[in-house]
Amino acid sequence: MGGIIIILAILIPTLLLANLNKVYIRLMLISTVWLGIIGFVDDYLKLRAKRLAQQAGGAYKKTDKDGLAGWFKILGQVGLGIIVGATLYFNSNVKIWREFIGTPTPADTTVFAKEINGRTKYFTVTKVPITTIPFVKNHEFNYSKLLPASWRDYTWVLYILIVIFIITAVSNGSNITDGLDGLATGTSALIGVLLGIFAYASGSLVFADYLNIMYIPNLGELSIFIAAMIGACIGFLWFNSYPAQVFMGDTGSLTLGGIIAALAIIVHKELLIPIFCGVFLVENVSVIMQVSYFKYTKKKYGVGRRIFLMSPLHHHYQKKGYHEAKIVTRFWIVTVLCVLLSIATLKLR
Repeated sequence: MGGIIIILAILIPTLLLANLNKVYIRLMLISTVWLGIIGFVDDYLKLRAKRLAQQAGGAYKKTDKDGLAGWFKILGQVGLGIIVGATLYFNSNVKIWREFIGTPTPADTTVFAKEINGRTKYFTVTKVPITTIPFVKNHEFNYSKLLPASWRDYTWVLYILIVIFIITAVSNGSNITDGLDGLATGTSALIGVLLGIFAYASGSLVFADYLNIMYIPNLGELSIFIAAMIGACIGFLWFNSYPAQVFMGDTGSLTLGGIIAALAIIVHKELLIPIFCGVFLVENVSVIMQVSYFKYTKKKYGVGRRIFLMSPLHHHYQKKGYHEAKIVTRFWIVTVLCVLLSIATLKLR
C-alpha cells in the first residue's frame, strides 16, 4: 500500500502550485483519486484476507479472490473513461487551435490573427475529436471519419468508448508490470518525462507552431502535475529499487497507469501509446497469449501448455535465471528507447 505515498506526492504539490480552475488539472486530480480508491480497496481486501488467515493459524496462500473482484476493477476503469471522455468532448474549455490556411475574408468571423516570432498567422478554434497520427506528415485524424456520415452526430459515443479502452488497457498494463522491484515505478517515471515534453510543447503556441503540432490552450499547467508525478515515482523508486523496502500495490500501479492513459489522451497522442508504453503492452500481451494458449491446449489435448515459462514476461526471464535487477534495468533501457522514438515522431514525419 505504498501507493498512498505516490498519490500524496502527486496531489499535494498539484493542490499547492497548480491553477485548480483549469479543466485539465481537475480531470487529472479526479483520475488520480478515482483509481487510487479502487486500488486501495483491492489492497485492503488482500491484506485483510492475509490477516484473517494468520489469525486462524493457517498458512496464507494468495488467490485471485482475496482482492477486489476483477469485474469491479473494470467497472471502475470504465467509469473513469466515461468521465474523461465526456469532459474532453463536451467541456467548453477544451479547445484546439488550428492554423487557418490562406487569407480570411470578413465573413470568416471565427478566424483570428496571432503574431508569432514577428509573423502574423491565422487560427480557428475547433472542438472536433482529433488525434495525432505518428510518422505521417498530414498527421491529424478525426475520429468521426470512422463512422458513416449519417451517424456522425454520435461521434461522442465512439470517442468515449475509445477513451474507456485506452484507460482500461494502460492501467491494467501498469498493474501487470508491477511484479519486480522498481519495474513499474521506473518505467512510469520515464513515460512521465515524455508526456511532460508533449504537454509543454502543445501548450506553447511558439513550440506548437515550430513543431507543426496542434496548440492546446491551458495545457501548460499540466507540467506541474506531470512534474509531481515524475518526482513521486523517482522518490518512491529510492525505496522500491531492489531489494524493495516499500511496495506500491494496486493503489499505485492502477493509479500510475490511469494517469499515463489520461495524459496521453489529453495531449492527443493516444496513438503513440503502443510505442512509449511498449513495456506495458508486451506485458499485457504475454498474459493474454499465455492464458489463451493454455485454455486452447487444455481443451484440445486435455493438458494445458504454456508459451512462456511464466507470465507476465518479466517472470519468464526470472525463470530463465536472469537476476531481478538485470531484468528491470533492461526493461528501463527498452522504455528509454521507446520514449526517444516517440519524441522523434515530433519531427520524423
